[in-house]
Amino acid sequence: MALRQRIEDDLKTALKSGDKRRLSCLRMVKSKVQEKQVELRAKKGADAQLSDEDVQAVVSAYAKQRRDSIESYEQGGREDLAAAERAELEILTTYLPQQLSEDDVAAIVDEAVKESGASQPKDMGAVMKLVMPKVKGRADGKLVNRLVQSRLKG
Repeated sequence: MALRQRIEDDLKTALKSGDKRRLSCLRMVKSKVQEKQVELRAKKGADAQLSDEDVQAVVSAYAKQRRDSIESYEQGGREDLAAAERAELEILTTYLPQQLSEDDVAAIVDEAVKESGASQPKDMGAVMKLVMPKVKGRADGKLVNRLVQSRLKG
């Protein structure tokens, strides 16, 4: 089943069951997916459709916003709002591929450092160029960045 259809079906289920948090979250995701669809049609024509990868990118971007909000709320001492964001993030992660563990990402980074021959922080771009396609959608960019920096410092 296409990811977009799965979101639509889950939205209907949440509506019928009265799950307000899931309903609100999925409505927002659906809205963002529709925005992306409109952008795509404006660029490529009226019959252009979003791929599952495009929908996944939208969900991933929304999940990243939730993570950033959680961090901000925790720094501001607003645990109640952080908890609400965590609940939304939990819903969103069900539509994303399984995330790689830090060890898995570290192994990919080590391989890329070896492959590129990078040894200094100025080589970070070359390493990131090799790593990001391999972890796309399955690892947080901040984690990748941190691991690459730590490998190139020494």
